[in-house]
Parts: sequence; C-alpha cells; structure tokens
Amino acid sequence: MGKGTIVLAYSGGLDTSICIPLLKEKYDYDRVVTVAVNVGQRDEEIDVATKKGKKLADRHYTIDVREKFVADHIFPAIRANGSYEGYPMGTSLARPLIAEEVVRIAKKEKATAIGHGCTGKGNDQLRFDFIIRSAGLEVVAPIRELNLTRDWEIDYAKKHNIPVPVKKDKPWSMDENCWSRSIEGGRLEDPAFHPPEEIYLWTVSPEKAPAKPEKITLTFKNGVPVALNKKKLSGYDLIQKLNILAGKHGIGRNDMIEDRILGLKARENYEHPAATVILAAHRDLEGLTLTCQELAFKRMVDDKWSELAYKGLVYEPLYHALNAFIETTQKRVNGTVDMELYKGSVRILGRSSPDAIYSSDMVSFDSDSIDQCHAIGVSQYFGIQARMVRQMQNKTR
Repeated sequence: MGKGTIVLAYSGGLDTSICIPLLKEKYDYDRVVTVAVNVGQRDEEIDVATKKGKKLADRHYTIDVREKFVADHIFPAIRANGSYEGYPMGTSLARPLIAEEVVRIAKKEKATAIGHGCTGKGNDQLRFDFIIRSAGLEVVAPIRELNLTRDWEIDYAKKHNIPVPVKKDKPWSMDENCWSRSIEGGRLEDPAFHPPEEIYLWTVSPEKAPAKPEKITLTFKNGVPVALNKKKLSGYDLIQKLNILAGKHGIGRNDMIEDRILGLKARENYEHPAATVILAAHRDLEGLTLTCQELAFKRMVDDKWSELAYKGLVYEPLYHALNAFIETTQKRVNGTVDMELYKGSVRILGRSSPDAIYSSDMVSFDSDSIDQCHAIGVSQYFGIQARMVRQMQNKTR
C-alpha cells in the first residue's frame, strides 16, 4: 500500500503531464486524480488536457469556471485598474480560482495532498501553495522538489510515451485564460532575443494590422463593461469579442523584464488585447466620475490591490478591505467611452456619463456663470507659505 490518492492541478502541458508518473514512481502515491480548470483557454487546449488526463491519470475532472472567473476575479481587477509593473495581470488572477477548484475535488476524493507542476523559480508555486495550505492540505511539487530541468522533462516524457507540445528547440511555456496569455522559456529567457511572430496567437503585429482605424464604444455600469458597440453582452462574451477585435489591430502585446515575487528578474511576453482596451476606457471614465481626492487615494489602493493580486493573496484581510473601498467608488463609474483602435494603439475619442462631475457651463471660457473675480481672493493666499520662504531666501542672498 502506498500513500493513497493525490489530486493534481493539471493543464495538459509538459510539467503537469510528467508529474502523473512521477507522483507514483518517486512519491509512492497509489492514485493520481487530475483536474483541468477552464478559465477561458482555447477549446483545443481544454480538449487536450481532458483527453490526456483521462488517458494518463486514474481519474480526471474538467471544470468550467469561465463565468465565475470573470465575475469574481476579472471584474474586481477592472474596478481596481489591476496591473503589475505596467501590464494587465492575467495568470495571477486565475491561479487562486484554479487552486480552489482543485481543493474542492481533493476533498471530494478524500485526498490529503495536492500536486502541481510549478517550478521553484516562478510565482505560481506561491499562489498555489497559499490556497492549498489554507485548506489544510499537503503540497507536493515534483518539478521544484526534484530540481528538474526542461530538457530532462522532455526526455522523461518521451521515455514514458507522454505526448508533449514542446520541443527542445522551441520549448515555449505558455499559459492562457480569457483575460491574458503569457509566453516564456527557451530563447525568450535571453532579454536581447527578438521574439518570433510564432509565439503570438491573439494579436497580429502592428505592421500587419488593418490600414484603416476602427471605432468602438464600451458601456460601463458600476465600473465594469456591460456592452460593446451598444450591444449588451455577458462579461465573458464581451471579453472574447474584444480580444478578437483588438487583437486584429495589433493591440495588447507586452515584452518586458518583470520582477517576480522571489526577487528574480524574468523576461516575459504577454498578449491581452481586451484587457488593454477595457482598462484604458475604465481609467478614463473614472477621471470623469470620481473626485480628485477619490482618484488620488484610489491610485494608492489600486497599487496595493494589484500587489496582493499578483502574489495571489486573495485570503489576505486587506485584500477584502481594499475591494470593499473600491466597490463603493465604482457605483458612479457608469457611462460610455468611444475609442479608436489602430495599429497597436488605442485612443480615447470621447466619454459621457450620467454621473459625470463636470459642468461644461462652468468650465467654458465663453460662459459667465462663474464670476472670475472670485478667484482673486484665492490667488492672494495660494502658495503663500512657499512665497514667504522664497522672499526670505532672496533677502539673504
């Protein structure tokens, strides 16, 4: 008798596929149950994970949480203008939900441990471990614990007749959900290497984008998009349509040096066309509907929210407190934003809101609704302390 059942978070990729035999050979588990969680990957990716899981594991589950992912993780990210070091987060938003679903199956299967295919150098190990340990379950991470390399994994997979989608000359590691797609590994680890077009699936290069700009309108209610070009859509469908639309115009690529949680710098490539457009529109609409004090404070809140979300600390009490504050501000973030998509860029054309803190009459140079002379008294005291210091300094020179 071995250790019984272990549940494995499964993607169908190289790392998680070789974990199935490793968990039996090296860790002495009797049964390996795989769980693939659909957070908006391509259909073929889910199909591959399902077929391989059923073939290689003792039991397999495929769970569809796409709408839940949008409602519980992407929508809060939009309200918080969620980004890390300049790019819209995607992988980090999905990991806690995936881990929670795997935990649910582990309890159903009466397993005491959960396995994952994360390395000991990236962020995902911490995001998964946090959720798993919070559930009181043991963590098993063969890639990390056995110090495995990519080449060793490919050779091991071949010996065990495990089909893998990567080759030694193109060992790209990809992660995808409906909000974002990341590509890393292989020659991409060289910061000076120019990434080939083959790594991109959602976006065309700006040079190959249409020569004619395309205008779109996004409608927001309570801080999240509810309609594209005046057509109401579910959150998931709107994101999918906008991924195609913006991707066609070459919008949403990031090639950057990112600071991981452990302190390591890593070269990362991302695609996130819908996220780029939606976040640009949301920030702009906030500028029309929130006070300057709210905007200033919310920028700090958004930064802290993004840090916690990037680390996957969704059970941190501060994370929930920040969400509560953000949600109160979003009750007035309603309206439409008109945008232009063109060769890799998105431009705001105009915006309107029933909750706008804006008076065209008061701000207009052609209006006399405000007596400009009232500003004279303000001007007398404006910056008075700095003026006094300046005057004293001038006297001593």
